[in-house]
Amino acid sequence: MFPVNRPRRLRQNWQIRRMVQETVLTVNDLVYPLFVVPGEGVAKEVKSMPGVYQLSVDKIVEEAKEVYDLGIPAIILFGIPEEKDEKATGAWHDCGIVQRATEAVKKAVPDLIVINDTCLCEYTTHGHCGYLEVGDLVGRVLNDPTLELLKKTAVSQARAGADIIAPSGMMDGMVKAIREALDANGFSHVPILSYAAKYASAYYGPFREAAESAPSFGDRRTYQMSPANSREALKEIQLDVEEGADMLMVKPALAYMDIIWQVKQATNLPVAAYNVSGEYSMIKAAALNGWIDEKRVTMETLLGLKRAGADLILTYHAKDAVRWLNEVTF
Repeated sequence: MFPVNRPRRLRQNWQIRRMVQETVLTVNDLVYPLFVVPGEGVAKEVKSMPGVYQLSVDKIVEEAKEVYDLGIPAIILFGIPEEKDEKATGAWHDCGIVQRATEAVKKAVPDLIVINDTCLCEYTTHGHCGYLEVGDLVGRVLNDPTLELLKKTAVSQARAGADIIAPSGMMDGMVKAIREALDANGFSHVPILSYAAKYASAYYGPFREAAESAPSFGDRRTYQMSPANSREALKEIQLDVEEGADMLMVKPALAYMDIIWQVKQATNLPVAAYNVSGEYSMIKAAALNGWIDEKRVTMETLLGLKRAGADLILTYHAKDAVRWLNEVTF
């Protein structure tokens, strides 16, 4: 006698499987990261990230138009300045590289949402995410002086037309400081997507090539979180919610699906997951060697992040994923 309930009845073909699929990935879930550099006509591929380029402002505009035409709702901009200094001037200057790119994109594609990464590591000579005491060779970022620079950066980015400010430096009190600065300067309508749980991860390696932001000494473990901790992530999340964050981010994503899930359960705010450079490069490298099916592994990865609770997924796969949405079935 066969049991009455037979789950395989709903798995017998792709049409039924699609009808009862519990988690659905759509183009609206995706955000595409872009790296902007000085110059004109620049499109330099990042060696460790096949298919990802450092782009000059004119090329960023071309890419933004393509992204918008694919239906992807948002990009996030990271900048590599012409010059770096100890006060990260390029991050908060009104003529900074991200500010110029933001203005150009909003003029060319006004309906595309432009998120600005609000951090200092790409702009400092030492590659750390804030202000260091003179002679520091460890990388202990001074928290409150860094907040002042982040406030200036956020206001400058909002002035350039950024739709969303995304502070990623993991400074204590950064959301509160930025919220107050935005409000005081007439940008109370600009939301904050906080990198609320950002881990000191080995998965960032290729990004540091793309953004030219590797620390010249020490590491970032004095301000980014230990991969061993999960309760600490919930504490960080709670603090950012109390300080006025509108959205929350977990970074990296693939090895931190449990954190994404816990954050989703702990808050009613939208939760973003950053499918970071190392995660992207591993798939690309394995696919180039013929070891995996790139389409299926990519789509399964992104679907898994959404199943874990991500409302938004920042991913370098975004353009390919849109093209594969109707090609890959589960």
